Amino acid sequence: MNVFGVDIGGSGIKGAPVDLARGDLAEPRHKVLTPHPAAPEGVADRVAEVVSHFGWSGPIGVTFPGVVTGSTIQTAANVDKSWIGVDAAALLADRLGGVPVTVLNDADAAGVAEVQFGAGRDRKGLVAVLTFGTGIGSALFTGGRLVPNTELGHLELHGHEAEKRASTKAKEDKDLSWEEWAHRVQKYLAHLEMLFSPELFVIGGGVSRKADKFLPLIHGIRAEVVPAQLQNNAGIVGAAMAAAAAAQDGGPVQR
Repeated sequence: MNVFGVDIGGSGIKGAPVDLARGDLAEPRHKVLTPHPAAPEGVADRVAEVVSHFGWSGPIGVTFPGVVTGSTIQTAANVDKSWIGVDAAALLADRLGGVPVTVLNDADAAGVAEVQFGAGRDRKGLVAVLTFGTGIGSALFTGGRLVPNTELGHLELHGHEAEKRASTKAKEDKDLSWEEWAHRVQKYLAHLEMLFSPELFVIGGGVSRKADKFLPLIHGIRAEVVPAQLQNNAGIVGAAMAAAAAAQDGGPVQR
């Protein structure tokens, strides 16, 4: 069965139909730039642009870079603050012609996909999936079950929000070498390990495609540290999984 997934990020919005039997994209994804400011109406227009590219008219799953409860946005660190309090599913369903829309946190979506189909598959202990991009998203799993909306990129690290020092955007903004950036990521992982003692860190986001450039530079972490197998498509796959689950249950997925 194919279901459509859309991944809203701070810099780009991408989507594609997903083959849920394989846990992979059924067609090459289509990506557009996130508008700035990334306010609800403008983002909804870009989501509609991605969906219309495929002529899709069925259920759709959409990720959001912030805390989502039910389908209401509670935080918006890397998009416009006017999102807070918005029923994102209702807004997007209206823009998309009334099709069923399920909304969930972006890192939770990526994590769900990695635990079902990727690097976290069949792991029963605590698994932390981290997505590095404009910020740092996080998803925690214990016994394969999601603890939603953890937002661990906002933990304080050496007097700063962790994502301000160790995100991919921080690497680019400060022109850090791979070694310099890996050192910051290592400190972040050590902090998370002290707090949660996971057995596995899965490193996702677009930078996972270049894991060979930085993972060998990370030392002193007891947990296994691996790149996301679904790489930057994990959010799209997880969004589609959420939409399929919602359709099966007869209502939106509650997060």
